[in-house]
Amino acid sequence: METDRPTLLTGATGFVGSAVARALIARGHRIRVLVRPTSDRRNLAGLNVEPVLGDLTDAASLARATDGCRYVMHVAADYRIWVPDPDGMRRANIDGTVAMLRAAQTAGAERIVYCSSVAALGLTADGTPADETTPVDPAALVSVYKHSKYEAEQAALELARQGAPVVIVNPAAPVGPRDIKPTPTGRMILDAAAGRTPAYVDTGLNIVHVDDVAEGHMLALERGRVGERYILGGENLTLRALLTLIAEVVGGRPPAIRLPLPALWPVALAMEAVGRVSRFEPRVTRDTLRMARKKMFFSSAKAMRELGYAPRPARRAVEDAVAWLRAERRLSG
Repeated sequence: METDRPTLLTGATGFVGSAVARALIARGHRIRVLVRPTSDRRNLAGLNVEPVLGDLTDAASLARATDGCRYVMHVAADYRIWVPDPDGMRRANIDGTVAMLRAAQTAGAERIVYCSSVAALGLTADGTPADETTPVDPAALVSVYKHSKYEAEQAALELARQGAPVVIVNPAAPVGPRDIKPTPTGRMILDAAAGRTPAYVDTGLNIVHVDDVAEGHMLALERGRVGERYILGGENLTLRALLTLIAEVVGGRPPAIRLPLPALWPVALAMEAVGRVSRFEPRVTRDTLRMARKKMFFSSAKAMRELGYAPRPARRAVEDAVAWLRAERRLSG
């Protein structure tokens, strides 16, 4: 899908966004990226992109960024499980998304791909994989992040109903190279690979290679139906299975101790208290424990069927993440 008119990408300096940038370049797109003056641009090193200074909270900058663009890929988001300032996350994830999608529509973008999250979707009661049709109980959503992504997705769906050419993708837990921050999932991979995860709890998640998520964005741009959502997942794994896989990749030993969730509640309270004072992001919070009560398993069958999405095994995602961590000297061995 080559085009002479630029494609605007938000979130390009981040983990998923930088993978989407590379996928766009590989397909011949001329990329314009929205960046803040303070953005860490290491993930854009060596890429031929046109930076435009702006912010999701600055409507004038969004108008400048979208001007003349044929396509818009909105990937930027505040992805943290615990935040000292919930209002800031809501402004970025909800208000910023609405402003971005409206600016893209006003600019005449032919297709807008919005990167939501499986966090905005419902979960099944019995732990079987959920899909795009699984009912969502907003009152049951845990964490400011999940609430913000749910509300943003509902707003995007409403804009699509009103005529905006929006296609929504819902990535699961991405893993792979260039997770410089790192994301909560990336930090879990790093800690486990470094031998800093002595125990586990009985939960589960869907692990997907970040490059597969980027490819899913391309397929949504090229083949997705306006107003539809597509889960971009990979492999459903229990936390124990994931930690065992990481140990195999790095040549370590997986944790053998299983902890009951209630035993970690005092730890979460203590870590949150420290976090509020020091701005240190806690490793364990009450929200992470609440989320762990259900296995976050998802099906990508719709994306496979309609888009031709074909994710690789979780092992490859872990191997590539570990290789990058070692190359960056964040992990020895």
